[in-house]
Amino acid sequence: MNIFAPVGRALLAFFAMVGRLSVFTGSAIAHCVRPPIYWSLLLKQMFRIGWLSLPVVGMTAFFTGGVLALQIYIGSSRYGAEAFVPQVVALGICRELGPVIAGLMFAGRVAAAIAAEIGTMRVTEQIDALTTLATNPFKYLVVPRVLAAVLTMPLLVGIADAIGIFGGYTVSTGSLGFNGYVYLNNSVNFLTNQDVFSGLIKAAAFGFIVSLMGCYHGFHSKGGAQGVGAATTDAVTSSMILILAANYLLTSLLFET
Repeated sequence: MNIFAPVGRALLAFFAMVGRLSVFTGSAIAHCVRPPIYWSLLLKQMFRIGWLSLPVVGMTAFFTGGVLALQIYIGSSRYGAEAFVPQVVALGICRELGPVIAGLMFAGRVAAAIAAEIGTMRVTEQIDALTTLATNPFKYLVVPRVLAAVLTMPLLVGIADAIGIFGGYTVSTGSLGFNGYVYLNNSVNFLTNQDVFSGLIKAAAFGFIVSLMGCYHGFHSKGGAQGVGAATTDAVTSSMILILAANYLLTSLLFET
């Protein structure tokens, strides 16, 4: 028995998956920049993906900002640097925690929904029916979801940044004894355009990753209800891993030392 056979099979399966994903990504991007675009479907997906994700993203950002302010205050008090809490909270929310936390919550909600919906269409042969009716499945299913995620995610993150800073403001003024005007003034004056726009660039990339993973795993689901469940799980986990990896790469590119 060849002990290296399982390793070889695993590597071949991995490279085959990378190849399928690369082809799928290229096709998705090509269809996104070529007409026609179903604008009614795009607006519908923007509502479902963006607007309906706002409550969970907003609540997460608020509590994240509050916890961040409390932890920074506790840590900085050891060195007498409590006055820097507003600046660090604003910087941490806009650069990192806002995009990443929103992206992870977005992945848990949107990637699962997209994979389940498209996966169900795949196993019930509705995608094959679209092809039979001379309707391109990429144009009808993938493009509206990808464009909606890329367009709405920066808006969500921008709102999440404001809510997260407000969460830190609420905790700092309510429990830590900060003056409200001074807190907001320090937060706004410390931030630069690069701090804000870098988070929005990350948000667009995360939206693309989440929608692409949901569509990819949904398109390649098989095996009935069990296969749809597996595709949903794979979409969420792969989205979260790729978001964290992309966050490191984008940070290293946007903030070169």
